[in-house]
Amino acid sequence: MGRLMRYTAAEKMEVIRIVEESALPVKHTLQEPDINRSTFYDWYRKYSENGYDGLKDHKTGPKRFWNKIPEQEKEMIVDKALEYPGKTPRELACMISDEEKYYISESSEYRILKSRDLITSPSFIVLSARDKYHTPTKRVNELWQTDFTYMKVISWGWYYLGTILDDYSRYIIAWKLFKSMKTVDVECLINTALVNTPGA
Repeated sequence: MGRLMRYTAAEKMEVIRIVEESALPVKHTLQEPDINRSTFYDWYRKYSENGYDGLKDHKTGPKRFWNKIPEQEKEMIVDKALEYPGKTPRELACMISDEEKYYISESSEYRILKSRDLITSPSFIVLSARDKYHTPTKRVNELWQTDFTYMKVISWGWYYLGTILDDYSRYIIAWKLFKSMKTVDVECLINTALVNTPGA
């Protein structure tokens, strides 16, 4: 269970970046900082909709007008975004600060680009789980599920437990313990499952 504490916008942003860059599933990545997945998904939804500002705890107070940025500067920001379409608002803000000697926050960058429909799809896509799979399996070996769980064995180091489970019977067809999570390891696990289920 996640800690009952308040996180700053910067801390939330750091967690989002860690999850985006992690090769592990969201569930496993969030175990170390001890954050609930529902909490993370809420943060990510707010970030996707409103950028960095969406991660802030909003309290009643004087309203800040981001659009007070001079029109000429906004046009320069848009031109940069069009010139470098692959860069994120954060990367563009840093580039503008370095090259143009004009400071602009990531949140202001995000709002300007969003108003011009120039925000690219996030590098991490949040999926909402359904209560039930839309096409339930009707027989054994119709659908297999794979999972890799990492664990630390004291004095030995980190290991990955790979499993393949039959969706219909919920039976674990094959499992192996690995020192890595490479393509060859996944292939080895699948081959073991195929050997264990002739005719699958």
